[in-house]
Amino acid sequence: MKIRRLLLATTVMPFAAVATAQTALVDVTYGTNWVAQAEHGGFYQSVADGTYEACGLNVTILPGGPQVNNQALMLAGRIDFYMGGTLDAFFGVAEGLPLVNVMASFQKDPQVIISHPGRVGSFAELTDLTMIVQDGAPYYEWMKAAYGFNDEQRQPYTFNSAPFLVNTESAMQGYLSSEPYAIEVETGMVPDVWLIADAGFSAYSTTIQTLAETVETQPEVVKCFVEGSILGWYNYIYGDNSAANELIMSDNPDMTMDKIEFAIAMMKDEGIIDSGDTETLGVGAMTEARMNDFYAKMVEAGVIEGGLDISTSYSLDFVNAGLGMDLKP
Repeated sequence: MKIRRLLLATTVMPFAAVATAQTALVDVTYGTNWVAQAEHGGFYQSVADGTYEACGLNVTILPGGPQVNNQALMLAGRIDFYMGGTLDAFFGVAEGLPLVNVMASFQKDPQVIISHPGRVGSFAELTDLTMIVQDGAPYYEWMKAAYGFNDEQRQPYTFNSAPFLVNTESAMQGYLSSEPYAIEVETGMVPDVWLIADAGFSAYSTTIQTLAETVETQPEVVKCFVEGSILGWYNYIYGDNSAANELIMSDNPDMTMDKIEFAIAMMKDEGIIDSGDTETLGVGAMTEARMNDFYAKMVEAGVIEGGLDISTSYSLDFVNAGLGMDLKP
């Protein structure tokens, strides 16, 4: 997907431009971590409404998927940015990979645990249930350290809800806008949904990740893409997102408007994009304190080694300026 428009001399530049009306747009490719969906909406929004172009970028969104490794493409220099996360950049430090997160679209990880209606009254009470969770999930290692879950109560997740549905003494991993909705549509049951972020899992999610070299040699491109994405998220969740949704469904024929509408509602209701630090720093916010908190939790859970200089895994140079807050109703 690639959209080009000629910039007019009278175009209003809402943020620093890297190209002018007389110069060519700079081609940028952003690889996502999954197939197109509402959780990628802010990026599609700024493609659809010309926000990236107003800054001088011609942005291509390259969808991910089960057989696609867009992060590897970025490391190989074939794309410019990747939809990463906090932990993979920490692992990058440990492995000597030059991964840098420059913006966090999601203040809360949308990972959830799903239980049968009314079976438990709190996240902590989930420890009484059989946990259907995939092997090696970092968040489950954190749940073990923070809440006392254990390996004996866990059975592997097979991307099939049937084992959960037939066992009221079980709980299952899920994604906020996916499995809960599918279960309700298919069975009529409205499950209880427990957001692990609200239980203390403090990872940022759906980041803009790039290489240290890109930050160093093309800071104006990074700034433009980050700021365009911040504006895109405000416009997507609070404005007219119809054009962005058309692009999402074009890139993912299996996506439908009912799924998109449910996902947007969940992101807004649960503060996935706009909550906490974003209320003063703006969408996309990241802080050193939050990074250090999550790193300490991952070390305590045995997910990653201690003593790493995680400051190299992120940059605060392009966020926290309150950009776009005037777009919020």
